[in-house]
Amino acid sequence: MTVTATSVDESDQLQPQGAPASRAARLVRFVPALAAALSGVLLYVSFPPRTLWWLAVPAFAVFGWVLRGRTWKAGLGLGYLFGLGFLLPLLVWTGVEVGPVPWLALVAIEAIFVALVGAGVAVVSKLPAWPVWAAAVWMAGEAARARVPFNGFPWGKIAFGQADGVFLPLAALGGTPVLGFAVVLCGFGLYEVVRLALDARRTRAVQRSAAAVALLSVAVPVVGAVASRSLVSDKAEDGYATVALIQGNVPRSGLEFNAQRRAVLDNHARETMRLAAEVKAGKTPKPDFVLWPENSSDVDPFANADAYAVIDSAAKAIGVPISVGGVVERGGKLWNEQLLWDPKKGPTDSYDKRQIQPFGEYLPLRSLIGAINSNWTSMVRQDFSRGTKPGVFTMGHAKVGLVTCYEAAFDWAVRSEVTDGAQLISVPSNNATFDRSEMTYQQLAMSRVRAVEHSRTVTVPVTSGVSAVIMPDGKITQKTGMFVHAHLVQKVPLRSSQTPATRVGILPEIALVLVAAGGLGWAIGAGLRGRRARNV
Repeated sequence: MTVTATSVDESDQLQPQGAPASRAARLVRFVPALAAALSGVLLYVSFPPRTLWWLAVPAFAVFGWVLRGRTWKAGLGLGYLFGLGFLLPLLVWTGVEVGPVPWLALVAIEAIFVALVGAGVAVVSKLPAWPVWAAAVWMAGEAARARVPFNGFPWGKIAFGQADGVFLPLAALGGTPVLGFAVVLCGFGLYEVVRLALDARRTRAVQRSAAAVALLSVAVPVVGAVASRSLVSDKAEDGYATVALIQGNVPRSGLEFNAQRRAVLDNHARETMRLAAEVKAGKTPKPDFVLWPENSSDVDPFANADAYAVIDSAAKAIGVPISVGGVVERGGKLWNEQLLWDPKKGPTDSYDKRQIQPFGEYLPLRSLIGAINSNWTSMVRQDFSRGTKPGVFTMGHAKVGLVTCYEAAFDWAVRSEVTDGAQLISVPSNNATFDRSEMTYQQLAMSRVRAVEHSRTVTVPVTSGVSAVIMPDGKITQKTGMFVHAHLVQKVPLRSSQTPATRVGILPEIALVLVAAGGLGWAIGAGLRGRRARNV
């Protein structure tokens, strides 16, 4: 037997056709890794500014094919490749002005969460009804990523890629966790349907319960989305308000816009004066209030009398309250504020941004990072302080909830404004740092999802664009271009009822995390019992 085996091996080495076969076998081993990375890229392509939301479903179908039946170690590596394929292009805007090192570091860290999800999906993929457990594991990974490290980074939640999709109404049912779960479940379910269909063709037999679960994994999310459309409405409940958004533009994009803070303030005051002139001439209806973007006055109006006078003049000219995005130093601390500026009384209220951006508005591990590269610490010379209370301004007869820029990515930050009485949500933002990158459109999509989630009109005033007015059904009715001065004026509905998503808050996310934990516990326990049985 030994001689025969040796002679066969030697003959294989001597035959020319053996080498290509061996190379082909080696190449086949790389197919799962390549498929994992490419399915991550496919998921990225489903995100804005493209409207290819449906590509998320086949992306997760391929990811399910890659992971099903694998060991947790293989799932860890394949999950990391999927994460890189998805996050590398999605977050490229983070390195627009600061170079590739922070971008690559962020992606490397965030992809670890996806790697852990990959390991978890591989473990639960051996269970009955595995698409359900696997989709819950993905959502548990999103929940973790939205909280750690440095208070989390939820950019790239699956829900944020679905602003144009059929699943969007599910946001009103259970928020971003339910919307994301439905998309991922549909993807894993699609793979299971295809797998079982192919097995049936080969063996002429298929387990009915497995087939039913696979079909339901696709059908239930779609049917649920259709049924949830009744929760989406753009009808006024508390009348209407005429709102104006001011986009003053910046002298130049990138980090250098900060060096011309006064020019940015003047631009927004000038655009407000232009609006006031149109109103006086009868060309434009008079707004009930005006919304300026984040950082529209980086010159502290309380420390600079000239800046105070510029804002006050603009408010008096338009004759209605203005929400002004300002950088204010108070009590020896720096605050990113929205200031409620009354045309007669001046500043009367303020909202301090609560979810401040790490490495942008404050620098974690400052001493360590400074030791690595002092240039990075110079970009964030002074840390902003963190606000603690929701911001709902009474502007005319409307209650306007403020969610400043980065905060729109966090479920709790938006919901708190609605539960505090907001009839309309404003997301003042400053995207000038990121030039013409996809970041602006990704953030705009978040605001569209938030509009449906809480059934509120959402306004997005941005320094350099894209500024927009979004109806409670998620549709954009007006928007500006990028790096132009402009203003938008529109009559919008005010609403005070709460969607199921607003009422239940974090409960769907907790439930999905518990489902994921239950599936992992079941799979690990079954594996240990099987191992003990084999050793007996």
